[in-house]
Amino acid sequence: MKHRTLVLGLATLILAVSPVAAQQGGRGGPPTQSPASRVPPKTETPQSYPAEQIQAGESRFIAQCGFCHGRDAQGGETGPDLTRSLLVAGDVRGDKLKPLILAGRPAAGMPAFSLPAADIDAIVAFIHDAKAKAESEKGNRRSVDVSDLQTGNAEAGKQYFNGAGGCSKCHAVSGSFASVGARYQGLALMQRMLYPRNRGPRATPDLLPATIVTIANGQTISGRLTYRDEFTITIVDANEWSHSFPVATVKKIEGDDPLREHTEQLGKYTDKEMHDVFAYLQSLK
Repeated sequence: MKHRTLVLGLATLILAVSPVAAQQGGRGGPPTQSPASRVPPKTETPQSYPAEQIQAGESRFIAQCGFCHGRDAQGGETGPDLTRSLLVAGDVRGDKLKPLILAGRPAAGMPAFSLPAADIDAIVAFIHDAKAKAESEKGNRRSVDVSDLQTGNAEAGKQYFNGAGGCSKCHAVSGSFASVGARYQGLALMQRMLYPRNRGPRATPDLLPATIVTIANGQTISGRLTYRDEFTITIVDANEWSHSFPVATVKKIEGDDPLREHTEQLGKYTDKEMHDVFAYLQSLK
């Protein structure tokens, strides 16, 4: 489980930096500096937080913010790297971050969040911890060796795909799927395989699955499903308020979710099975 989380976190980091932008300036212009090579702004007021609060903030951040800002706050496909944010650098225990989280920036695509004060405090703690770690990275660069993913056996992956994994019930190896390994490589393919719901720009609300969540006290919350993994489910209600719940504490989840089996599969994969299936998908050219 730890390795799987690392893989997807690294995927969002890679997607956050364009190799083309890092190598060239305007048309015919000189090379420009990669964003990853620039020194991040220093935290103006150093601050520390309890480990338990940071850990709680990580799960809340991933559920509420990770689809835009990356699972570790270092940038996603649609949201900026918060560890390089001037606002975060100038924040003191949430004096700038909390109002932003509560109000959002609708014009920039960031919704307002209705969360308990303790959750917001935890998110703030996690963001500052992520920034402190980013500042300590040698060379201020983030990188991943994609060869780390090449540990699977394609034939074993094919057997799992067609057998115990049940993948072939929905995915016939024909048409565009027959060349998925040519169209997606490395981390992009792994992310698409494990978290197809949480890749790319967010869909418009009316295209998201209608979902009803029943929590422990019997209360039901209706909305559109925006995020779900093996740990967390997040829906946005009709008033555009975001509600996030640990899956383990939810009594019932109802709705027509076309990606439900992908989510359920996350809790079934062993590390070997995951990499075997990945190797098989890479072989589909």
